[in-house]
Amino acid sequence: MIIIFLIFGLIIGSFLNAVVYRLNAVESLMERSHCPNCKKMVRWFDNVPLFSFILLSARCRDCGEKISWQYPIVEASTGVIFALIGNYFFDIANFSTWALAAYYLIIFSILMIIFVYDFKYMEIPMLILWLGIGVSLVYFIFSDWQSFHSAGSIFDLRLVSGILGGLIAGGFFYGLAAYSKETWMGYGDAYLGLLAGLVVGWSDIFLAMMASFVIGAFVSVVLIVVSKKTMKSQVPFAPFLICGIFLVIFLPRIFPQLQPYFLLFS
Repeated sequence: MIIIFLIFGLIIGSFLNAVVYRLNAVESLMERSHCPNCKKMVRWFDNVPLFSFILLSARCRDCGEKISWQYPIVEASTGVIFALIGNYFFDIANFSTWALAAYYLIIFSILMIIFVYDFKYMEIPMLILWLGIGVSLVYFIFSDWQSFHSAGSIFDLRLVSGILGGLIAGGFFYGLAAYSKETWMGYGDAYLGLLAGLVVGWSDIFLAMMASFVIGAFVSVVLIVVSKKTMKSQVPFAPFLICGIFLVIFLPRIFPQLQPYFLLFS
């Protein structure tokens, strides 16, 4: 089953690459894939995730233009994330896990688009972000309707927990953006904070935010050391916050021995 999720993730990762490119180029998602340089249509056998990149030696078959490493990295990353979701959140014999797994597949696909788009263009695609918020709200309403009678308190409801977490993160990042006049981070990051809070809930949003700042500080120091950036350089924040979401959701399941430490911050 994990292999099926992995292969499905590789295919979706290829699609997500196309979404990122076409959102920026303002092109229809219904068109066939083509080379950005020579505009020639990509043959079906040159569009196989990972393998085509290797077989083509990272170059377009028609014009020889280099193919960005973004494509195999996003495909492989999406495949791994989907495999993790299939392993930890899906049980084919338990129908109640299907909706949760489907939600995570959709929301991490959306987060991957935001991650790559902000990394490349220093901008958060708001249409995709609001889609993520809408998907989350719909799923939470469905989930709470299914488990309403077993909730110990109102804060156990996914909708309430998500909205509270979103207000905490979104409000904090909005305050930073307003105070710094968008020099520390932009208002788009505040909206992403709203989505992050929805996804992880109020009990884990502080840990996700903490992880994002630690990762961001580490990456910034590394970039300064290798002379890629200076102290005044701007770096996209969305990838760090999305990494924080990923760690909060998956690390306690991959390494159960770490769960008591996560509880200290939740």
